[in-house]
Amino acid sequence: MRGTLVFSAVLCVAIAAGARQDKGKDARFPEGYTIPEKDAQMSNPVKPTEGSIAAGGKFYSSQCAMCHGKTGDGKGDLAEQMGLKMPDYRKPESLAKFTDGELFYILTNGMGKMPAEGDRTPDEKKWNVLNYLRSLSKQKEGGTGGAKP
Repeated sequence: MRGTLVFSAVLCVAIAAGARQDKGKDARFPEGYTIPEKDAQMSNPVKPTEGSIAAGGKFYSSQCAMCHGKTGDGKGDLAEQMGLKMPDYRKPESLAKFTDGELFYILTNGMGKMPAEGDRTPDEKKWNVLNYLRSLSKQKEGGTGGAKP
């Protein structure tokens, strides 16, 4: 009887430890990449106006399109040369699973082979890019929004 209790206790501890480890994993990110909760919860302070979207599209064209594609289709020349599979931002589901804060964090800090913008790009420009990216799927869905870079 005592052996059964000890085995049960060890099993419960092992299951609890495994559950804690799985809780930290997020399939959207590479192994070990985490975004602090306070950053993930940030809201975009820049309204997605026509001007913001156009400014974001201009920045995207010069800094992002080489990997993410001119239209956001994920088929940029550099990404193809490097053998990277990029998401198609024209599809609503590509960005729907990310908060604005998470995207801002990724843009600021980089992820995987994507370099960080860090402090070299003002925050407002980064938020404009996010407004532009979110507008890409709206262009495809309803033909409204989204400036062409």
